[in-house]
Order: sequence, then C-alpha cells, then structure tokens
Amino acid sequence: MPVLGVVPARLGSSRLPRKPLLSLAGEPLILWVVRRVVEASVCDRLVVATDARDIAAVVERAGYEAVLTSPDHQSGTERVAEVVGSKSFSSFDVVLNIQGDEPLVAPAALQGALARVRSGDPIGTAAGDLAGALAGDPNRVKVVTDPRGRAVYFSRAPIPFDRDGTSEVIYHQHVGVYAYTPDALDRWVRLAPVPEERWERLEQLRPLLHGIPIGVALFSGPAAPGVDTADDLRYAEAQLTRQLREVSP
Repeated sequence: MPVLGVVPARLGSSRLPRKPLLSLAGEPLILWVVRRVVEASVCDRLVVATDARDIAAVVERAGYEAVLTSPDHQSGTERVAEVVGSKSFSSFDVVLNIQGDEPLVAPAALQGALARVRSGDPIGTAAGDLAGALAGDPNRVKVVTDPRGRAVYFSRAPIPFDRDGTSEVIYHQHVGVYAYTPDALDRWVRLAPVPEERWERLEQLRPLLHGIPIGVALFSGPAAPGVDTADDLRYAEAQLTRQLREVSP
C-alpha cells in the first residue's frame, strides 16, 4: 500500500503570524516537520502543500517537494484533498496528513495512524498520554475511544470529566496526524459542516459526527504539543535545541 505524505502549511495564522517560517533552533518550523517525517521512513513520497510561494521556496531550497494550492481552503484536510485529486498524486493507496505545526511529532503517531487504516479503518489518527494537570489546556485536544479503539469524541475540554475528583481518569492527547484512504478523504471534504467543529475548532468532528469511523492508535508516552502559541514555540525550541546538543560530537 504505497503512502503519500502531505504536510499542509498556510502562511496566515492569527496567533502566530507566518508560523511555518518561524525560526526554531535556527531553521524554519516547516523544515523540522518535514525532516521528522522523512526520518520516520513512513512515506513513499512526501510533499508540502501550501498557499504561499515563500513556504514553497524554503522547502524546495532544502531539497524537498512542495506544491502550491488554493488560498481559499478552510482546513488542512481540504488542502490535502486538492493534492490527492491531482493526477500527479493519484497512484497512492493511503494518504498521511501531517499538520505543518508538529515539529516534535512522534514516529509512533505516524506509524500508528497508518496501521489503523491498514487494518481496515477508513481514517486513522493517534493519541499519546496526557497528564491530568494538563487536561484543562484547550490547546491540547483530548479524545475518548471505544473498546475497538475508535474515536467517540474529540474536545478541547477535559474529557472524560473527573466529576468526583478521583484523579483516576486517563486522558489521551490527540496528535495532528491523519491517515486515510483516498475515498475516505474525498468523502470527508464533501460532507456538510457540523456545528461542533465550529464550536470546538476541530475539523475531525465533521467525519466523526457524520458516522465515518476514526481509528485512534494509542502510543505510550506523552504527546508533544503542536505549535499553536508562543509558549508552544518556546517549548519546541528548547526540545529541539536539546536534541541537537545530544547528537553533536
């Protein structure tokens, strides 16, 4: 099952302007994401899908592939779907969407999302451990799964809710990775929006609430946050700087 990896990256961001090009440990954020995926060896082909020539130029100068897409897309999934709909990318059985603000994404998340699709789920994603003290952070998306490992709901709120304060609740933090068959991706972008995705600002609620199963690969260890805020940027900077020091001779 050949895999096409697509990293959607748009230049506009209300919280962190020009986010994909922000410097992390001396390199643009988008390049850290691409290298992370390349090092995981999970894709047969990898491309950055962007609405900005500035981003495409940075990616191509670094030796990677980029394609320009419409600036009118409302989500990363729509941007990925434009790429997959092109004849140049029509020969892949599975599509892996790695959001462009995940420079610390765990290889286990990439592998797990793909494994869910290979085992029969139309859409696969991943989630790691989340400490209870962080469950109230709306930038850390939580997911609840059923006994088959499929998503029941995603939320920025702390779910499940520990009503009695037992401190026994187990939280899972969703990671910004999706795998899908081309058919499932096409179905997703054709679906009508649901109110919950607008309220939560979570695009994956659309297919879920329309009845398309989403398999969730749970991996051990904490899920690194994506870069949504200035604090996230500082955290990623510290982690990447530490990693560079560890590999330096």
